[in-house]
Parts: sequence; structure tokens; C-alpha cells
Amino acid sequence: MKQTVVLYPGGGVGHIVPFMELAKLFLKHGYDVTMVLLEPPFKSSDSGAAVVERLIASNPSISFHLLPPLPPPDFASFDKHPFLLVVKLLRQYNERLESFLRDIPRQRLHSLVVDMFCVDAIDVCAKLGVPVYTFFASGVSVLSVLTQLPKVLAGRETGLKELGDTPLDFLGVPPMPASHLIKELIEHPEDELCKIMVNRFKRNTETMGVLVNSFESLESRAAQSFRDPLCVPGKVLPPIYCVGPLVGGDSAKKEAAERHECLDWLDAQPEHSVVFLCFGSKGTFSVEQLKEIAVGLENSGQRFMWVVRTPPTAEDIKKYFEQRPEPDLDELLPEGFMERTKDRGFVVTSWAPQVEVLRHPSTGAFVTHCGWNSALEGITAGVPMLCWPQYAEQKMNKVFMTADMGVAVELEGYDSGFVKAEEVKAKLRLVMESEEGRELRARSAARKEEADAALEEGGSSHAAFVRFLSDAENLREKQHGVEKHQRKISRTARSHQTADSQNKKK
Repeated sequence: MKQTVVLYPGGGVGHIVPFMELAKLFLKHGYDVTMVLLEPPFKSSDSGAAVVERLIASNPSISFHLLPPLPPPDFASFDKHPFLLVVKLLRQYNERLESFLRDIPRQRLHSLVVDMFCVDAIDVCAKLGVPVYTFFASGVSVLSVLTQLPKVLAGRETGLKELGDTPLDFLGVPPMPASHLIKELIEHPEDELCKIMVNRFKRNTETMGVLVNSFESLESRAAQSFRDPLCVPGKVLPPIYCVGPLVGGDSAKKEAAERHECLDWLDAQPEHSVVFLCFGSKGTFSVEQLKEIAVGLENSGQRFMWVVRTPPTAEDIKKYFEQRPEPDLDELLPEGFMERTKDRGFVVTSWAPQVEVLRHPSTGAFVTHCGWNSALEGITAGVPMLCWPQYAEQKMNKVFMTADMGVAVELEGYDSGFVKAEEVKAKLRLVMESEEGRELRARSAARKEEADAALEEGGSSHAAFVRFLSDAENLREKQHGVEKHQRKISRTARSHQTADSQNKKK
């Protein structure tokens, strides 16, 4: 009888995509996989929602279960940070998750694997006696910093914001400017948002093991830091399994009729000649910044493909859940820009098949927001990157990508909120034309080879996943033995109680 692994990615396409790839690993090793999804609090035409729909349709081997939806939250009366609303919603879904898990025969249920933000489900598993693991969809370096952060914050009366760019020392990673930590974590340590976020990340290492979407040679120092007793003094951390890079790309196998038009344009460009600019499903810029990027692209003389999104128009909580309308390029870009660059540029509105674009022979560089999925997609394509981090852990990733992995350079000005056209022009030319750019390309190509080798049979990531399965099975057998022993004790106790009762009657 096949065992079932339940995956619980919470929400957001950036988390669901790597969970899909993790599901394929379990399937390949003979397990059934059910992915539990949540209905988003808003109906929207979000391109990310469309991506999830495509992923579900193209993965018939994976079972999907949508938890019964909760009543939509009252956004009008919620005046706190949207992350607090997300945490509240996830906690409320625990009851529905428990009901679903109870419906799976216990002998069939292998484990629950939770997303970094779904850690409240640990309490459900403790109640049901179900093994639970974390899948950390970001890198080992970020996980290491976030695991050590409570120690840094302990006892502080003020936040880390006042330290500015002062470098902080964490085991396993390059010196980290305090300003580059996740924005919400450097505010006052007693703020509700800071305390809840720290608790989220602390609970990531309270499961029976952590699967990480990375590979050992890419972040070897960070991976080693978890084996160091100084990482979190007085606490034994669970085993870390680097099982990546888990990167999609199935759409490349679709019929030519479904092929995105941007790939046809790339077909006509010289090898390694195109700069691809894309900033994730939520990455947006002001109109002023979009015009500045356009001037830099035009003046650089480089071929480019650029994904442009409509700027946010309101500081409303709904913008975190709803997609903006299609961009009006005539309004957003300089007058005449599209006409002047039509022979060497291609502007995409809303969505592009990023993995396929990066792996296309014509792509020569990638301007990215440094989301971890995008970083891995660039690494596995062997494409040098230009870093323009915006939110979440992206500034941290920038440090690792430039200072540690050697696969990227940064675009100066991102930390002040505005990158000038001259910087865009200069850095594009550096990567595409200079000796430094050639060295960067060579390092990127070497990282690609390492990534490929990690996933091969006998490679580090393949071996880590096999080790995880073995450890999980040993844990299940041990747990089963304990449960069996407890049932035996219980039966013996009931037997003694019955005998005592009969003796009293006599």
C-alpha cells in the first residue's frame, strides 16, 4: 500500500511552484502526494493565480484538495499589516486541515510537509501524532540568518533599524548589513508584527526536519552552520536536507501552439545577446522609475526583454491580494520609446514564461528582484544576474548572490528606492561587454554545472532526499513502536482493572 505525503504550501504562487517540484520528487520515489490549497481571500485575475491553474492542470499525478473556504475577512476594519491577516487566516484553517488529515487512514499518512508560513499546522500534527516537516522554499543562508536572529534580538530595547548598514555577523554567511534584513524584523522588537514574524521563523526549526530548496555546494557554509552548536546555543536543531534546486519549466514541453510569443522573438536574436528584466509576480515600480529604466535600456544599446507591470495606485490592503490591470505602455514609458527600440526590444505585459526565457540560448543576462525562485532559475540557466531587490528577504539574497555565490552584481540605488538610468546603462554594459562580465558569466556557468550534478543520481541533493526518506521511515517505525507499546500498556492496565473488579465482586 502506497503511503501518502500531504504538502501544505499555504498561498502565493512563489511558494506553490517549488512545492509542485517537491511533489514530483516524492512521486518519483513511489509516494502518493496530496497538495492542500487555500482559496485566496479575493477573486482576482492575478497572473499568479493563472500560473497555479496551469500547474494543477499539467500535474494530474498530484491530488489537490481545497480546504473549505473561510468567510472573507473584513478588510475595511483591518488596519494592521497584511502579514498579520495572513497569519490569522492560516491559524483559522487549522481546524479544516485537521478534519482533512483525520480522513486519511493513519497507516497510509506518511507525513505533512508545511510551508515556512504554515507552521501553526505543527500543533495539528502534534495532536494527531502525524510526523511533520518544513519545506523552506528560500535558501539555506536565509534560513540560517532567520534561525539565529532571535538570539540577536533578545534583550534589545530598540530595533535594528538604528544600526543602518552596520554589518552583523551570523554563522555561515557573509557579513549582513542590518538594513538588509527583512524590513519588518528591524523595527522595534516588541512590536506585534516583529514578534509574530520572529515566531514564524523560529517554528520552522521545530519540526522533525527541514527540506530546503538549495544545493550543498551553493551554500555549503550556511548548511554547515546548522551543525554548529553555536548556531542556537542550548537548542538541538533538526536535520537540514538540501534537496534543490527545485525549478519548474514544464511549459517548455507544451505544443508549439501554446508557445508564448516572446520566445518566438528570442529565436530571432543572436546567442547570449538579450537582457531579460523581470521582477516577480508582485514587483512594481513608480511611473518615474519605469521611465528611468526605459532611458537606461535605450541608452545602453543592448537587446532587451522587459516585463512591465502597472504601478500600485493605492496604499490599500487589497493590493496585496489583487492583481493590477494590464499596463498602458503609452502612459508608463517615454514617448516614442517603443518605436525607437522595436528592432532590439520586446516589452511583455503581466507575465512571461521566465524559466523558458532564461534557458533560451539568446538570453545573456537577467535583471531580477532576487526572489529565491528567480535566483535559482537564473543559476540553473547559467545566466549572470543584476540584483534589484525590493522586499521580503530579497536584500539578503542580494548579499549571498554577489558576495558568496559570485553569480551577480548589484544595481546601485535600490536601497534608496531609485535606480538611475545611467546606472542601468553602465551595469548592463559591464555584464554584457566587459572582462568582468565575462568572468561573471564563467562563474554562472560553473554554478549551473554544480546544480545539474547535485540533482543527478548520487549527487548531493539526490542523496539528501534519499537520506530524508530513510530518516523519516526510521522515525515512523520508532513512533509506531512507541504507539504499539502504549497500546499494550493500556490493554494491560485495562486487564488489571477488570481483574481487580472481578476480585472485589468475589
